[in-house]
Amino acid sequence: MAKHGYPTGVDQNCCDGSPTGVSQGDCDSKTISVKDQAAAQQVNLNSARKKPYMCGECGFSAAWRSHLSRHMKTHTGEKPYKCEECRYRANCKSHLYRHMRTHTGEKPYKCGECEYTTADKSTLSRHIRTHTGEKPYKCDQCDYSAAHRGNLAMHRRAKHTGEKPYMCGECGHRTAYKNALSLHMRTHTGEKPYKCDQCDFSAAQRAALDYHLAKHSGKKSYICGECGYRAIKQYHLSQHMRTHTGEKPYKCDQCDYSAARKNNLGRHLSKHTGEKPYMCGECGYRATRKHHLSRHMRIHTGERPYKCDQCDYSAALKTSLQVHRVKHTGKKPYKCGQCGYRATQKQHLSRHMRAHTGEKPYKCDQCDYSAANKSSLDAHLVKHTREKPYKCDQCDYSAAQKAIFDQHRATHTGKKPYICRNCGYGTANRSHLSQHMRIHTGERPYKCDQCDYSAAQKVTLNKHLTTHTTAKPYMCGECEYRTAVRYTLTRHMRTHTVRYKCDQCSYSAASKFALTRHMRIHMFAKTCSTCNI
Repeated sequence: MAKHGYPTGVDQNCCDGSPTGVSQGDCDSKTISVKDQAAAQQVNLNSARKKPYMCGECGFSAAWRSHLSRHMKTHTGEKPYKCEECRYRANCKSHLYRHMRTHTGEKPYKCGECEYTTADKSTLSRHIRTHTGEKPYKCDQCDYSAAHRGNLAMHRRAKHTGEKPYMCGECGHRTAYKNALSLHMRTHTGEKPYKCDQCDFSAAQRAALDYHLAKHSGKKSYICGECGYRAIKQYHLSQHMRTHTGEKPYKCDQCDYSAARKNNLGRHLSKHTGEKPYMCGECGYRATRKHHLSRHMRIHTGERPYKCDQCDYSAALKTSLQVHRVKHTGKKPYKCGQCGYRATQKQHLSRHMRAHTGEKPYKCDQCDYSAANKSSLDAHLVKHTREKPYKCDQCDYSAAQKAIFDQHRATHTGKKPYICRNCGYGTANRSHLSQHMRIHTGERPYKCDQCDYSAAQKVTLNKHLTTHTTAKPYMCGECEYRTAVRYTLTRHMRTHTVRYKCDQCSYSAASKFALTRHMRIHMFAKTCSTCNI
């Protein structure tokens, strides 16, 4: 062994003492191939067998004295190397050199297999594994292996120990990962260090900026082979593919619920715990998620942060702005590969796809009812609770759902904000406009599974299905009337409960439509010129 404790053949000028023979002065440009990487690993393997330098504080051992010296600074907290550009300090000179490249933009380490470059040698070593497929870090409790040590540590915490050592001092949030805590802290500080160089967008996470930048470039390189869907990220494509495969890898450990997305499972779990930790200080509203509370607070503050760049419209919700923009662009970028349906929002397409797959992920916890969308489940739950919290202040009408209540309010105001751009048709209900648009597009998304019939509306399909069966399962509780269609029973029930009365004569009707038709008698009635009757 040579003097100063360095084994023979290792450059003593290299701060990290690693046996690569590359000093800081040699690091102007260093290209490493897969072969070089393998040779370096073999040297590391040989040297790792001997670790004569041991820490008296914690038992850490090292093959190189410089490694032990650097380790000791973790006990003393000493960081003698200071950056002149910012407040960064390091316990090792090589760490400072590496940090300085964040200011200079220098990336001297190059991959010999592709065009990848990096500022850090260890990052290049990790990158090389994407070519070799090597995963040297093995879990000792299962067959998981990883290309990076950090990934193995994350795996152990997530799957085996459940340990969450990193805690937020502001709100008590705990996480298994230090970088996740750093990201979380930005929700308190409002820090958004990642800036777009093409507009004023900024983000708290690099991934969010990368996703935003793709909107400028228009690049969506990941394509679904089933329906042509394109995605900016491979992760998004993987999620999308589950709409075709039906895969639901996220399982609830308290019931048989499973989900295609992790955040959907998170929402579901709150049903078991009942936990709603985020509370509004203005009205007592509680939420399971912080961003739900943030969205709710805009009701009180009047904040409308989402601005249209083509007019003075602004919105409290991002989805509302996306819907509004269609008025300017006419674009509906999300297309169904099975029937030609197009949507302005990805979630609308996902919801539409259930008409083809038959998926009904929303389950009633009081009976065996299931629904394709949450609003249908909410409407069903009213049958169990009979609660109708939305009250009209102009009449005695009440509703279980806000959307239905809003439709009713339009009967008082006469407003019809949803206008067809093709023919001028107006309606108070957005879903009615969507149904109307099928007259122009010819879309018939509701398919009969017993013949080739298709319909533009679900109620029309239901009527058609009765031609395949003689069953009439819907029965009136007041008389002996039976029908094959639930809607027809609802209409029949009005004959027992007369609700609509004419204010000009004694006529009454079971349906609003019938009353409207009757009113024409009064509107177009002609008086006799002789007797004035």
